[in-house]
This record gives sequence, structure tokens and C-alpha cells, in this order.
Amino acid sequence: SDADVLLHAVCDAILGALGKGDIGEHFPNTDDHYKDISSLKLLQKVQNIMTEDGYAVGNVDAVVIAEEPNIKKYKPQMKTQIASMLKIDSSAVNIKATTQEGLGSLGNKEGIAAYATVLLFKSGENE
Repeated sequence: SDADVLLHAVCDAILGALGKGDIGEHFPNTDDHYKDISSLKLLQKVQNIMTEDGYAVGNVDAVVIAEEPNIKKYKPQMKTQIASMLKIDSSAVNIKATTQEGLGSLGNKEGIAAYATVLLFKSGENE
């Protein structure tokens, strides 16, 4: 895929809450079908799995850990895209950003990490 760490974390959080494994089990990087696929498309597929199981997202809380880039100016657009894909209001999506203060591989700008949690509810129960 395009390796969007935030969207991968959201996908993993949803799949985990459903008890459906992780993103690598559903979309293995050994399958050429998923080579360079947009992570938004993967999130759409995960959203479909969730809907088929009768669940919906109540909210998303995520954190991106990176020295660079500074995502502050992109957070509103990121929230809007995630909310749109999950069919929830953007106020139900929270994205935080932090650094490792120069420590470890992330602090040395050797990568980016993201973690997410989601609250799921049975469709129709939160309306």
C-alpha cells in the first residue's frame, strides 16, 4: 500500500475491536493486488467489513509520532477524510501529534509511528 501509518493504525484498531485480526492478515504485503494501493481504499474495505458485521464507529482517537513532518496544518483535512470514510462527524475523530524528542529510531527521523483506538457500537444503538 501507500504505507499511510495513521490510516493503517485506524484500520488495525477497527479490525482489532471486531476481533478480526490485523491489516496484514486482510491485506498482505505479499499480495501484488495491494501494492501501492491507497490506504483510504483499505480503510473503505475495513469499513465494509465492520458494516457487514453490524457495527459502526462511535469515535476515533489517534496519535502520530514523528519528528518530521509537522502534521499540525494537515490535521483538519486528515480528520475530515477519516470521518468521511467512516461515515461519522469529524468531531468524533481526534488526531494528536507528538515527537520522541530526538530519542530512538523515531527521534532520529528513521520512521513514523501511529496508534489509534476506536469505539464501536452495534449499528442503530447510538442513534
